[in-house]
Parts: sequence; C-alpha cells; structure tokens
Amino acid sequence: MKNLLSPRSTLGIVLIAAALIALPFVVGMAGQAWVRILNFAILYIFLALGLNIVVGFAGLLDLGYIAFYAVGAYTWALLASPHFGLHWPIWAILPVGALLACFFGVLLGSPTLKLRGDYLAIVTLGFGEIVRIFMNNLNAPINITNGPQGITLIDPVKFGDFSFATRSEFFGVTLTGPYKYYYLLVALAILIVIVNLRLQDSRIGRAWQAIREDEIAAKAVGINTRNVKLLAFAMGASFGGIAGGIFAAMQGFVSPESFSLIESIMVLAMVVLGGMGHIPGVILGAILLTFLPEMARYAVTPAQVALFGKVLIDPESLRMLLFGLALVLVMRFKPSGLWPSPERSRELAEKTAGVAK
Repeated sequence: MKNLLSPRSTLGIVLIAAALIALPFVVGMAGQAWVRILNFAILYIFLALGLNIVVGFAGLLDLGYIAFYAVGAYTWALLASPHFGLHWPIWAILPVGALLACFFGVLLGSPTLKLRGDYLAIVTLGFGEIVRIFMNNLNAPINITNGPQGITLIDPVKFGDFSFATRSEFFGVTLTGPYKYYYLLVALAILIVIVNLRLQDSRIGRAWQAIREDEIAAKAVGINTRNVKLLAFAMGASFGGIAGGIFAAMQGFVSPESFSLIESIMVLAMVVLGGMGHIPGVILGAILLTFLPEMARYAVTPAQVALFGKVLIDPESLRMLLFGLALVLVMRFKPSGLWPSPERSRELAEKTAGVAK
C-alpha cells in the first residue's frame, strides 16, 4: 500500500501528538488550577469553532450563541443528575444535547433569514437572553431547571465504572480529574477540527462563503440560501451543545448566570481576534483570550497590592479591559485577525490598495 504521508509529515504528526500528551504535565507544574484553565480553553475552542461556522464561514453575526451552550449544559444536567433521578451515559446524552442545540439553532435561524448586520445581531442577542431568563424562571409551577439556584450533583463523564472525576493510575502515573478530562477534550477537539476542515472544503462550505461575500449573487447562481443559512445555524449550534454538556459534567453544577451575554461576546471576540473563517486562527484566538486574562490576574493583582496596598482594578474589570483593548488593537493594526486565512489577507490587501488609489 502506498504511503500517503511523507516522512516529514509523519514526524510532524508524531511531534504534535507528543506535545499534546505532555502539555498538561508542563502546565501542571504551575498548579493543577492551570490544567483546569487549559481544559476551559479547549471548551472555548469548541465554542469558537462552532461560532466560526456562523460568523466566519456564512457571515451571519450571532450574539446569542451562548444559548446553545446553555441548552447542552442543561440537557446533561437534567439527564445525568438526581434532579429527575436520571443517570444516562455520555454516549446517549451528548447526541441528545447536540440535536437539541441543532433544533434551537434552526429555531433561531428561521425568523432571521432576511436579516443581516446589526438587525441580525439584535435579534440573536435577544434570543440568547430569552434562553437565559427562561432557564432562570423555569422552576414554577413545575420545577424543571431549579431556577437561579441551578442544578447540583451532576454526574461526571463515565465509561462503565471508569469516572473522569476521580484519581486513576496509569503505568505508575497518577492522573486526577482535570488531567483525564484534558485528554477527553483533546480527542473531541481533534474530531471537531476535522469536521470543520471537511465542512470548509465541501460544497456546503463553498456555499456559506458565497453567501458571506454576496448573498444576492449566491442566490442567482442557484444556491438555496434559506437552507444553507439554516444549516450554518444548526451545525454551529451542535458544537455549542457538545461543549455545554462537557462543561456541566466537569463542573458538576450549572446555573443561568454561567450563560450571560458577556460569554457570547467573549466567544465572538475569540473568532474576530484570531481571524474569522480561518480555523487555526480561531483556535489561537480562543487560547489567547482564555489564558491572557488569567495570567494578568495572577500577575497584576499581586502587583497592585504591592504598589498601592490594595486592589484598584478587580480581576473581572481587568478581563473586560483586556478584551476591549485587544479588539481595538486588532481592528486598528490587523483588521483581518492575528492569523487570517491567505484568501482573506489577499482580499483585504486588494481593498486597501484600491482605496489608496
């Protein structure tokens, strides 16, 4: 059988695999909390790649994406906790969460097919807030979501008797819950990246890009813009549902306050910062905007105490300040993102040259 990979490509894959295997142990040298932050960075990669389908590929501005994250999280919480006395396995809950998120994606997309730009952003923003308020108030007359108190004692990810929340020993190496979740998340991330790459190069992906560039022209060449847009909302939402399910299992607790508007804006900032429509760029944006605020919190807060004797800027305000500053600088100096696709860079250069003339 002919070898499909060159020796150089094979070596690259082996090195990347070795780096991914060793990464949590390197990060864990600074404390297990950083391994948890690493896990959340991967969850945000899920969310950013899902939103990238809607915003980056199809060009539809969505400010309510976090609603699908909430749907996935509450699906896991309701089907794997003492709240209803159900304890379904992961292979049953994740598909259900993804399908429910798809349904809500179509539900959001259907009334917004003729909207673009600011109008679409306002409608999707409202949808995200409706879902959060709905979860917050669905505790009467029948207690479904337990309202603002949230759902506790949620089951972790399990495969038979193997739980990802307990310590385990492999070949003399003891792995705690965050380490085991890391490897599960990496496996899911690789699968999601492969799906995104296949979608980007597929006929559907080309249709999304055509709609993003010129919807009227796309319709004129025979693209069913209605169905293709709905498919973008549904596919993007499914990744949010999967991320929400894993989030609920990792935390063991969900409440409506975890799915506020600021979370949607943060995920959108990751897509814009990294480079809309470019999968490696989106991954970079998610990693940067997860780690940089945490690093600043650990560095800046002690510095404030040392210099002024107290904390002048609280960590959450500093986090928002960093988001705003990062976006302003990117829009000023790198309008196509930190790592844009070659096509987008070329288009921007041509537009800039045309304006200069």
